[in-house]
Amino acid sequence: MSGESLIEYPCAFPIKIMGRSENAGFADAVLGVVLAHDPSFEASGMEMRASREGKYISLTCTVNATSREQLDSLYRELCDHPLVVMVL
Repeated sequence: MSGESLIEYPCAFPIKIMGRSENAGFADAVLGVVLAHDPSFEASGMEMRASREGKYISLTCTVNATSREQLDSLYRELCDHPLVVMVL
């Protein structure tokens, strides 16, 4: 497979991040990571949804993706964060 991307940059790219609801600083921590990779991201654009039983919170952040490297770096940092359970 070639190194070409199927994504045409720049574009709006949604990322879903899940964490446990008991972690009060989860949304702020995710916001900090996202802003480090996309300074133009607006916090008001973050969508938050609780799981059916309330154990988890999912955040959807639509970032301005400018390159594959940017997205890879953002995914890596989010996945490595101790408050993050899963990134889609």
